[in-house]
Amino acid sequence: MDLYFDPVPLLSDARGVFLGQWSERKWLNVPGPFYGAETDNCGTGRIHAPGLVLYEADYFTEYVYRQPRTAEELQQLVDAAEAEAFSGYGCDGDTHWTPEAVREWWHDRGRIREYLANRRADWEVDDAKAGQGVAAAALKYAAYLDGDLAAHLRVYLFWLEERRSPTAADRLPQL
Repeated sequence: MDLYFDPVPLLSDARGVFLGQWSERKWLNVPGPFYGAETDNCGTGRIHAPGLVLYEADYFTEYVYRQPRTAEELQQLVDAAEAEAFSGYGCDGDTHWTPEAVREWWHDRGRIREYLANRRADWEVDDAKAGQGVAAAALKYAAYLDGDLAAHLRVYLFWLEERRSPTAADRLPQL
């Protein structure tokens, strides 16, 4: 069983760069403490956090497709947020996500999978210019939706309900 990595307490002064508003977050963000809201489209997010950040296909604004699971990944996301011109990343998702909202997001994940498949050509065109591997990352996000994300979200649900990481003796909630 995975443990829950609680990144927010490790932010300290870096919390100040996460000024994004929950009400403006993108629907593509994976549940967790971090999200992209009204971000710029300068293409810096994937430079700093390629395993965590993707660009949506209409305006190439940034969103979080994987939550950080280590201190190193957290630093990458902090670097992405610091480079973000509009300060559009948020770190208060834990105060907004509820178990019910996570389950609703999970049950609607097919919409994300469809979006990722339908917009691949847009990212391929951008990759030809910018070379950031967005099309390949979109495939990784789709694979994550079909793979490890379920287990990660079950651990996150436990954390939302109990405010602690599960132990081997704990039973994880269902999605």
